[in-house]
Amino acid sequence: MTAPRFEFTISATDGKARTGTIQMRRGEIRTPAFMPVGTAATVKAMKPADVRAAGADIILGNTYHLMLRPGAERVARLGGLHGFMGWDRPILTDSGGYQVMSLSDLTKRDENGVTFKSHLDGTRHTLSPERSIEIQRLLGSDIVMAFDELVPTTSTPEVQAAAMARSMRWAKRSRDAFDGGGAHAENAAIFGIQQGALDQTLRGDSAAALIDIGFDGYAVGGLAVGEGQAAMFGCLDFAPDQLPQDKPRYLMGVGKPDDIVGAVERGIDMFDCVLPTRSGRTGQAFTREGPINLRNAKFGEDQGPLDPACGCPVCATWSRAYIHHLVRAGEILGAMLMTEHNICFYQALMADLRSAIADGRLKTFADAFRAAYNRQRESVS
Repeated sequence: MTAPRFEFTISATDGKARTGTIQMRRGEIRTPAFMPVGTAATVKAMKPADVRAAGADIILGNTYHLMLRPGAERVARLGGLHGFMGWDRPILTDSGGYQVMSLSDLTKRDENGVTFKSHLDGTRHTLSPERSIEIQRLLGSDIVMAFDELVPTTSTPEVQAAAMARSMRWAKRSRDAFDGGGAHAENAAIFGIQQGALDQTLRGDSAAALIDIGFDGYAVGGLAVGEGQAAMFGCLDFAPDQLPQDKPRYLMGVGKPDDIVGAVERGIDMFDCVLPTRSGRTGQAFTREGPINLRNAKFGEDQGPLDPACGCPVCATWSRAYIHHLVRAGEILGAMLMTEHNICFYQALMADLRSAIADGRLKTFADAFRAAYNRQRESVS
C-alpha cells in the first residue's frame, strides 16, 4: 500500500496534550516530535545514521542558508536535499524569513517580499513567498513552511498588527505557489504560520485567516525570541486552541527541555531548536538534573557518565572526565560526543512524553521532570 501524502492521527490525549503519528511518503513521524536542526544540510557534528539511531523521525533544513550556499538549484541538480545529505526520512524546511530578518544587516521589506544582503558575501537577494516556496521545492522538502514576516514581541501594537496582516497575505501566496508545484505538491505538505506576537485577538485573527486558506499543519510563530518562558506559556495558553484540533501544531524555534514539556502540556506537537547541537559544541550537556558545563574544572576527574539516567552510547562508553578533557583541549571528538548525547537526550524526552500521554500520566511525569531538572541546574554563562 502506498504511504499517504500527509495524514495526522491522534492516538491518545491527556488534558490538552496529544500523542499520535504523521504519516508521509518518506516515513512516520511520532508526535510530540523534536526535529534536530540541519541548518546547512547537516545536523552539526552528527552523521545522519546516528541522528536516526538517536530516535529522530524528521529533521529541519534551512531555506536561507541553503539558498546562499550551496544554492537550491545546485542541490536540485544533485538530486535534492535527501540524497545530497544522506537522509532518507522526512525533512521540514523553514521559509527563510526569520534568518533574513535576524542575520542580514540591510533589509528592505515591502509587499513583494524582503530584499537583503547575504551575511556571507554581501550579495543582494530577494526572498518573496513565491521564491521561498520555489527554493523549498528545489530542495525536495517534505514539509514546506509558508513565508511570513516576523517582528519582535516588543514592537508596537500597530507594527505587530501590520506584520500579522501581511503574513496572512503572504500565506495565501505561499499556498498558491505550493499548489502550483506539480509532482512536489502531490507528495509534500505545507504548514501555515500563526503570527500576532502575544496578543490574543491578533493571534485569533491570524488563525482564522490561515484556516480559511487551508494548510496541512499550523505553526505558532513569533515566540522564543526573547519574551521569556512565562510570556511564551501565557501565549500558548490560548494560541494552540485557536488552531484546528485535527492538524499538527508546530512551535517554531523551541527550545529548552522545560520549554518543550510545558508546550506539550499546552497542546503542541512539533518542535525544533539549535540548542542541543549548539550547546554540544560549546561544552553544555543536558541531563535529567539540568544542564552541566563540561568546561568546569570539577569534572576533570569525574568518572561518571554525562547523565547517570541516560542510556545513550556516549553515556555508556565515556566519562565526564574524558569529555571534559576533550572539550578543554578543543578536540573535535568532544563536540561530536556532546552533540550525540544532547540529541539522544532530547529524543528520549520526547519518547517519555509520548509514553506519559498515552498512559494518562503526563502531569505526574511533567512535575517530576521539572523538579529534577531544576534541582541542580548550573549556571552555564
